[in-house]
Formats: sequence, C-alpha cells, structure tokens
Amino acid sequence: MPEKIKPELLQFLQPGQLPLKILVVESLVYLPELRQMFPQASLYAVTADADAMLDYQGLDVAFTELNYLDAPLPYPREFFDYIISDLTLEQAGHPQDIAAGFSRFLKETGSFLTSFRNIRHWSQLGDLLAGHYYNVVARLFARQEFERLLYASYYKMVFMESQKRPAEEKVLQKLLQAGFDNEGDDLNTEFYLVRADRSMPEMALLKSMYTKDARRRLSLYLHRIEYGVETAKNCRALWQFYQETGLFADYTAAFIKQAVFHPQDFYRHLLAHSPERRAEIGQMLQAALHNVTSAEEDAMLQELWQEWQEREDGNG
Repeated sequence: MPEKIKPELLQFLQPGQLPLKILVVESLVYLPELRQMFPQASLYAVTADADAMLDYQGLDVAFTELNYLDAPLPYPREFFDYIISDLTLEQAGHPQDIAAGFSRFLKETGSFLTSFRNIRHWSQLGDLLAGHYYNVVARLFARQEFERLLYASYYKMVFMESQKRPAEEKVLQKLLQAGFDNEGDDLNTEFYLVRADRSMPEMALLKSMYTKDARRRLSLYLHRIEYGVETAKNCRALWQFYQETGLFADYTAAFIKQAVFHPQDFYRHLLAHSPERRAEIGQMLQAALHNVTSAEEDAMLQELWQEWQEREDGNG
C-alpha cells in the first residue's frame, strides 16, 4: 500500500457481532482493526508477500499466498460479505476483469471496499502540464471513469469519500485558468475511497430477508405476469406467495423495479386479474413513486396510479 494513502476504508463498516466472512486482498494493515470490529467474523487474506503474513499472526486469519493479478481467488462463488483492498485496480492490466471477478465472490448483499488515486489531483495535473508522467506502471482514474467501470462490473450502487491534499491557492488558480473545472473539489482530492455494493440498498434488504429460492420464485411469478403467461393463475400464485412469505409492498415494489422489464404491462395485468388486491397494488405503486429515478419512470407510474384510482372510484 503506498505510503500516501491513509487506510480508512473501514469507515464504511459498522462494528458488530455478526459472523461475517471478510476477505482482505494485500491491504493487511486492516486486519487488526477488523478483528476488533468483528470478533465473530471469519477473516481471510490474500497476499503475494509471504513474509507480510508474519506480522499479523494471532488474529485468526486464514492466509493464502497468491498474486490476485495473475491467479483467480481460491474461494466459492458468493462467499464473502466484504472484500477490502486499497488501490486494487492500479496495477491491473484489465481492471474491469478484476473488479467483475471480485464481484462473483461477494454475496448478493456484499460490498467491495477499495480506493483509487485521482488523476485529476493538482499534483498529477501539474506533472502532466510540465510534460511528465511518473505512473507508467500504474493505471490512474478519474472519478466518473471509476464509477462507470464498477457499474459495468455488476455493482449496483457506488459510494465515494474523498481523501484530500489541497493545493496552494496559486496552483489551484493556475489550473482553473488552464480550463480544469473543480466540481466537488476534485482538484484537491488525491484519493477516493469507494464502497461498491452488489445490490441497491432496498434490494440488499430484501435479499437479506428472503432465501435465494424464494427470490427465484418471486421473479418467476413476476415475469409470467409481465408477459401474460397464464396471467390469472400466476396472479393467484403470486398473492399466495406474498401471503405465505410475509412480503411487504415497499420491498415488492423495489423487487419489481429491478426484475421487471416492462413494469407498465406487469401492473396492468396485475390490476386486471387481482380486483381483491387493489389496496396492496396501490401501496406498491405509492412505494414505487417514492423511489423514481427518472422523469420517464415518474410519468409511467403516474399514469398507472391514475388508472388505479379510476378503478377505485369505479368500485367505490
């Protein structure tokens, strides 16, 4: 781990007694604090430096000597709650392969904690303006580029925190005059700390409450209703499943948002074949309206909500 970056990735985590499975890749400095934060956790660590393991004995860590850039991780799929590693992708020839590869070892509710050196930091830009580039064996990223890489690597939510080393005012002004914007104080941010989640927050909660088999059944019912396959039969099956598993409108709406490709078709089929469940459908639409992420989605849900109200008024 380069000396300049402060090991602060654990700020994304809350201590507890849960029996988590946590993997640390190369950044072994996190191990003592992780053991304090999570005394019941199973800790794993991968490093290419066998001697480094000797500094962290007595912490009940399962060590593996391996270069993660050259060899796949020797663990089962969907095994870890967290994978933690500073500057993981700087040395990778194909960083998206590494990021996507790590995601396969995370549980559906898991997260990848990492960091990257900001190529738009004033020190990097100053070198470039002077005709120098000293990172020939490393890959540097800008914030938006790193976000796109993670979203393309099967992560659903990305959070970032800044580690700053501010420029002198005259240096900053020189960069601004040269045409570099400073959105989010980007020019003063030397490193970004990153938490990349495999699921959106509401989906992570849903997935933590229900088994994988239950989620598969729910997805099957939703898609059959969406595409009009034995619609009445599958609507009945959905509501029976809804009752048996104790589903909630908010969580179901979040699942529909993630799993259904044509939500307008789905909700219309559900409304047409579930007159006795209009109240629950209305709750789902309200939950969906509270979590819209685009004007197009809002317009679509508003139209469905109007249709729901017209049905209510017609049966009032």
